[in-house]
Amino acid sequence: MLAFHSDAHSLALPPGHRFPQSKYRLLREALELAPGLLRLEAAEAAGEGELALVHTPDYVDAVLQGHLSAAQQREIGFPWSPSMAERSCRSVGASIAAARAALEEGVAANLAGGTHHAYADKGSGYCVFNDVAVAGRLMQAEWHRRHGPSRLGLRLLVIDLDVHQGNGTASIFREDESAFTFSMHGARNFPFRKEASDLDVDLPDGCGDDAYLAALDQALEQVWQRLAATPPGLAFYLAGADPHEGDRLGRLKLTTAGMLERDRRVLQALRERRIPVALSMAGGYGHDLNTTVAVQVNTLSEAARSWLLWRRLR
Repeated sequence: MLAFHSDAHSLALPPGHRFPQSKYRLLREALELAPGLLRLEAAEAAGEGELALVHTPDYVDAVLQGHLSAAQQREIGFPWSPSMAERSCRSVGASIAAARAALEEGVAANLAGGTHHAYADKGSGYCVFNDVAVAGRLMQAEWHRRHGPSRLGLRLLVIDLDVHQGNGTASIFREDESAFTFSMHGARNFPFRKEASDLDVDLPDGCGDDAYLAALDQALEQVWQRLAATPPGLAFYLAGADPHEGDRLGRLKLTTAGMLERDRRVLQALRERRIPVALSMAGGYGHDLNTTVAVQVNTLSEAARSWLLWRRLR
C-alpha cells in the first residue's frame, strides 16, 4: 500500500510547545522498520492553484509569502516560517497523492494530514490548509476532465474520527451536495463552537470502547442509508489517534484494542461497498508519543490488510 510522508520540513516552535511534530518522523521511522508493509514515498508540495480550489487567494498568499498577521498565527498555533509554509503545502500534497493512489488501488494513506480545522479563509487549531478538502475538490476536477459533463461527478465521503470536530471541513462543504461530511467527536472538546456536518455524533468524556463502537455502528448505518441513492466514489478517513486513553487532549478513553476495532469496522464497511479510501492520521497527543505512534502503526497495518483484500477482489 502506498503511504506518503512530509516530515522533512520542521516547524520553528518555541520550547515546551505542545504540538507533537516529532510524531510524524517517529511514525515514518517505525514503518521503515516493517519492510513490505507499505511503499513509503515523499510527498510533493501542493501548488497555489490546487490550494485555491478551497482556500481564498488572499489567505493562500498570506501563508506562502509570510503575510499572516499575529492574530492569524495565534489562531493557527504556529509561528510563520518558510518551513511552516513548505510543510503545510507538502502535507496537502500527501493527501492529494493518497487520494489518487486510492482511486487506482483502493486504499492509500497520508502519514500526516487530517487538518480539519482549517477554513477557506483562515487556519485554526494547528491546521493551516485543509488537506482533505483540497484533495477532494482536486479529485472531482480531475474526474470531470477525464469523464466529461455527461457523467455523474465524483461524490465524496469524509469520515472524521479525530476526537475534535471537523469544523473547517464542515464549513467548506456546507450545502455542497457532492460531499457528505460525518464527524464523531468529543462533545466537550475543541472546537467549542462546532460547525454543522451532514452528520455529527457528540460523545461524552470517558465513553470507552463499547459505547464508542456502538455509536460508530449506528452512525455508519445512517451514512449508508442517506447515501444509498448517491453512493460516494471516494472516501477520506481521518483516523485520529486522539480518542485513545493515553492521549493528553482526547478524554474519550478508548483502549488500543478499541482503536483497532474502530479502524477495522470503517475499512471493512468501505471495502464491502467498493469505496476507495485515502487515510489521514490526523490528531494524536499522547503523554508518551511512542504510544500514539503504536496506535497509528496499527491503523496503517489494518489499512494495508484492507488494501490486500481489495486486490484479491479485483
